[in-house]
Amino acid sequence: MNTSTFRGGIHLPGYKESTQGLPIIPANIPDKVYLPVSQHIGAPCTPLVEVGTEVKKGQKIAAGKGFVTSPIYASVSGKVVAIEKRQHPGGNFVDCIIIENDGKEEWAETVKPNPHPEKLSPEEIRNIVFEAGIVGLGGATFPTHVKFAPVEGKKAEYIILNGVECEPYITADHRLMLEKADRVVAGLRYIMKCTDCQQGIIAIEENKPDAIALMEKVVAAEPNIRVQVLKEKYPQGSEKHLIYACTQREVPVGGLPLDVGVIVNNVGTAVAIADAVELGIPLIERVVTLSGDGIKNPANYLVRLGTLFSDLIEQSGGFTEEIEKIIAGGLMMGKAVYSADVPVTKGSSGIVVLKKTSRKKVRETNCVRCGKCIEACPLFLEPTTITKLAKRGLWEEAEKNNAMSCIECGSCVFVCPARIPLVQYARRAKQAIGAARAAAKAKANANNNGGKK
Repeated sequence: MNTSTFRGGIHLPGYKESTQGLPIIPANIPDKVYLPVSQHIGAPCTPLVEVGTEVKKGQKIAAGKGFVTSPIYASVSGKVVAIEKRQHPGGNFVDCIIIENDGKEEWAETVKPNPHPEKLSPEEIRNIVFEAGIVGLGGATFPTHVKFAPVEGKKAEYIILNGVECEPYITADHRLMLEKADRVVAGLRYIMKCTDCQQGIIAIEENKPDAIALMEKVVAAEPNIRVQVLKEKYPQGSEKHLIYACTQREVPVGGLPLDVGVIVNNVGTAVAIADAVELGIPLIERVVTLSGDGIKNPANYLVRLGTLFSDLIEQSGGFTEEIEKIIAGGLMMGKAVYSADVPVTKGSSGIVVLKKTSRKKVRETNCVRCGKCIEACPLFLEPTTITKLAKRGLWEEAEKNNAMSCIECGSCVFVCPARIPLVQYARRAKQAIGAARAAAKAKANANNNGGKK
């Protein structure tokens, strides 16, 4: 089998055995759903409904202004009973539209299938993707229609569908490829049409031989689509590393995939696009893996957006014993939440529950100058240098050392014998640099406005 990969990175235990063989099953539809108005990269949406408004499934209930935004849709029919701040899986608190389910499952009148999807123009497909509220379902949540917008002087030569799923425990994409292979390919075709791209690649790591075999069978009659088998390595699902592994093209620092003629989408995003284009269904549900040694019955669920983590945990039989933490997302790049009463959002690919152990907490010690973090870093950064600068508050120096290029994958932390929380220090530096940039921009705008007066 001809495989490829990127430079750097690490090899992780997968912990996927408990769910990779389990089919996707529908999650119980909750009595209430909690829909954050911020489920995408970009400014939060503004509610289009008020407390007391009766809504139907698939009805638009929040929308944003500008280009980089994505509307929110009701995932159940019922009544809006509150609009209040609730904890978001990302760790902050945002406004949530809370809908009490009436159990009728009535679709909004706007949800209707397209009788001739093959006749749609590229612009019509892009508009459908926008109106359906589709974002990157791998976890990045970048509004998908933005990636498809024409850019003068740049053209997509490859569309890469990311089926790598290199995060431990998560098997949602793996199951999607096994159970909805035809929908994955259908979505890829629409992406290729709306971007005028002639070459499609479905990237899968070698630890998913069943998905590789099935996808190769499905695309056998597609001359412009191929399956790219990749070596098993973390963080191969990262956009820049996936592009290099598939095409040997390097996205420049500060650049975008389109700068090297590539657009990357998740396989789940492709399925959502096929459903929106052909069936008129907006994004109101997604596949979520619930796993970890702290959950009694791990599973792959098809979940309505706004369902609480606690509802899924209850459906899976609850906790095995005392819990150490609940992680929204994957083991490496996910974020721990302090409560299970957090809603599933568009970016929720997985929930990992870890039980409490008797292992002694490991404390940070002094750097031993082994260089393992540098060797592991897929961006070729010097994590220890960035950490030293962050500890001293030397943000300009940290920026010069490319702290903003860090993708927070955690590879450096995984190999560090001194147990230094390198990602946390890099994150602190990025936040400070971002704040400084925003302040400088605001000052420049104020000076410009003053000059005009």
